[in-house]
Amino acid sequence: MLNAGIDDLRIIADETEDGHEGHATTLYMVLKDSPFQTVQDLKGKTLAVNALGAGVDIGLRVYMMKHGMQYQRDYNLVEVPFPSMKAELLEGKVTLMTGAVPFMYDPELQAKARTLFTLRDALGGCELSFWTMRAGFIAKHRAAVVDLLEDAVRAYRWYADPKNHDEAVDIVARQTKLPREKLDAWVFTGKDNYRDPDGVPDLGILQRNLDDEKALGFIKADLDVKKYADLSLVKEADQRLK
Repeated sequence: MLNAGIDDLRIIADETEDGHEGHATTLYMVLKDSPFQTVQDLKGKTLAVNALGAGVDIGLRVYMMKHGMQYQRDYNLVEVPFPSMKAELLEGKVTLMTGAVPFMYDPELQAKARTLFTLRDALGGCELSFWTMRAGFIAKHRAAVVDLLEDAVRAYRWYADPKNHDEAVDIVARQTKLPREKLDAWVFTGKDNYRDPDGVPDLGILQRNLDDEKALGFIKADLDVKKYADLSLVKEADQRLK
């Protein structure tokens, strides 16, 4: 039986997805001039993920497992922050790195590295992040939560609208303090992670993601995602915007 803390959680809205058609997917990259052509060629090598247990780590392990490769038996993993991935690969400290948005668009990285496989190849799509709340909190504050989701969905639709692109990029540049020219080509475009315009997560993909985690031994029990989802709030918010 699941503990009460988990049992009380509800998935209420989507945030970002990897591998959606027409949008970005995480890249697993090796040096362009390296001899590695298949994942079997990585036997005995050290591969880099941002954090053990993170979504991109799960994807890497699933893909390797599908090709007969097991962590610790056939390859090693190290944790490397995304901004440091390029240096670790180019300096030969790791054989394969994880390239996430926006770091995978680095011109030097694209010139010197190539993609061996993607997170889409591994998982067929991934719910990278989504909103959750306690059922008890929702029951007490439902009206306020729907108001919040209405604002969130309205805001995303504004940011994703091509006619607002220049202003949206300006806002992101101010908040991140990054040069605008580094953001313009990918922020809120097909090169960015996917965000559902209605704020509705893909529970089918999330179920597959959890099933993969169980197959890897990260979780022990079968989890039925639908039992932990309450999408009525975001759907009510969507109705207000029509």
